[in-house]
Amino acid sequence: QVQLVESGGGSVHVGGSLRLACAASGYTTRRYCMAWFRQTPGREREGVARIGNFGTTTYYADSVQGRFTISQDNTKNILYLHMSSLKPEDTAMYYCAATMETSCYTFARSRYNYWGQGTQVTVSS
Repeated sequence: QVQLVESGGGSVHVGGSLRLACAASGYTTRRYCMAWFRQTPGREREGVARIGNFGTTTYYADSVQGRFTISQDNTKNILYLHMSSLKPEDTAMYYCAATMETSCYTFARSRYNYWGQGTQVTVSS
């Protein structure tokens, strides 16, 4: 049974940093495409960053390009999202998601088989 458990969310001031972690069990993070999504009330869940199998490719939404970095610790089976220069508009529930695909070209939610429960990030001015 696959489980994804996020941690690392919290409250920070504008310009601050956070590192989110997604611990996977029953799943090998390095083998497949994984991603981070975020959602605010009343809005659709949006893709933030994704990483291909073995970390070969990464892709970022325009809104976070240059500020967020997605990475993996393959020895610990953990996916990370390093967030810096945080803005109030980054406030959201952040979700880790995993596919069973090696290709990694889309944020279409239907392609992601497993989801974590989410971790809240709040950025205040």
